[in-house]
Parts: sequence; structure tokens; C-alpha cells
Amino acid sequence: MRQSLPRVPKDRIAVLIGAKGATRRELEEAAGCKSLQIDSNTGEIEVTWPEAGEYDPVKALKLPDVIKAVGRGMAPNRAIQLLRDDWFFEMVELRDHVGKRSKQQRRIRARIIGSEGKIRKMIEHHTGTEISIYKSTVVLVGEGYGLASARQAIEMLAGGSEHGTVLKFLERERKKMRLEARAIDYIEEKATSTETSDFSGLVPGLADVATRRNRRLKATQVDPENEEEVAEMMDLAEDEEVSWGEE
Repeated sequence: MRQSLPRVPKDRIAVLIGAKGATRRELEEAAGCKSLQIDSNTGEIEVTWPEAGEYDPVKALKLPDVIKAVGRGMAPNRAIQLLRDDWFFEMVELRDHVGKRSKQQRRIRARIIGSEGKIRKMIEHHTGTEISIYKSTVVLVGEGYGLASARQAIEMLAGGSEHGTVLKFLERERKKMRLEARAIDYIEEKATSTETSDFSGLVPGLADVATRRNRRLKATQVDPENEEEVAEMMDLAEDEEVSWGEE
């Protein structure tokens, strides 16, 4: 099966092909396609896939995004991560915010990059994304939740928000992601605990171990503003004691 892919700008053709075709071969291997034909004059691309059932259809759907990311300034070794099931592609068009005025576009690009690239690196660090800025576009790749936060941060900067405001937003989003991850882990632990309880009668002492573990896990979830929860957490169980000694 043959498939036409997005055309890349002429100044990105050599990057996509790589030295002696190394990058093209790497893309072919990662995507599982038979061949990737790149016209070095026009930038037009055509991919040939094996017979149905012999390749991953998800990668076939994602390969155009890889090509678009490379065409918009992203290094191939970073863009190729888009072939992963949990990584996605986003593109912000700066002209939607400042129009076609080249001076305004340069100003916004400078705000997004920051001094020595610090702002872009901080956005990537807080959201776990990869960001590339090319002409009037900003390309972002990463996992879904972080990608949404990164896009919002870029749009805030393009809309005139101060760097400090954007960084505070990213810190809040990062904390939110951590809390949600902890909640998911807690649910999984609780489900595992329920499954284990079915066997507690077969293993002496297993129920006590599970109780102590759940007590410690619950303590990590205590709201410090809730006096009842704090008091409950501080109460010692019959099998617990406090030992005092010098280090």
C-alpha cells in the first residue's frame, strides 16, 4: 500500500534524509514500512507499506505527524518518539496571535525561547514535552496531559502573559499531575489490597501486614488542614510504639 505524506520545506529535506540516508532508514525501521521515498527537489514524500497485517496501523497513522514535526524544525531523533502509542503531536500557529507581521513573530519567538533557551527548557521540563520553534509555528510532542499544559503555556506567552505568570501556571499543573498520579496509585494499591485479603486466611499474619501497610499509605494521603484526619493518623495502633534515643 502506498501513502502520500506531508511535504517538507526544502531546507528540511536534507535533515529528513540524513547522512547517506541514515535518518530515512531509521524512520523506515521504526515505522515498519517497506520504503520511504523523498524527492530531494520538491520535498514530496511517499511511503510504501507491507501487506495488511504485516505492519502496525497505529504507526501508519502517526508517521505523518513525525514528518510534520521534522519539517517544522524538530530533530528526527526527537520527532520519532511520536510513533509511541502515548505520544501525540500539537502545532501552534503564531500568526493566529500576532498576524503576518514578521517583527511581531520574531518577538513572540524570542519570548517563548527565553534567554539562552531557558523558558523553552522550563516548559519542556514541567510538562515532559519536546518543543521546536520554526518560522511562524511552534511544534510540541509529548504525552496527552503534559502536551495540553505546554500548548496552553505557549498560547499564554503568545497572548502577552508574563514569564512569571506562565511558570506559576506550569508549577500548578505539575502539582496537579503529581496528585492525580498519586490518586491512581492509591486506587491500584487499594484494589491489590482487596485481592490480597481473599488469601489472608491462608497465610498467618498476612492480614496484619496489609493493615499496617494500608495505615501508612493512608497517612501519606492526609490533608494537613483536616484536624480529625491528622489526629487519626497520629494515634498509635496496638502493634505500634514510639522509641526515643540519641543518634
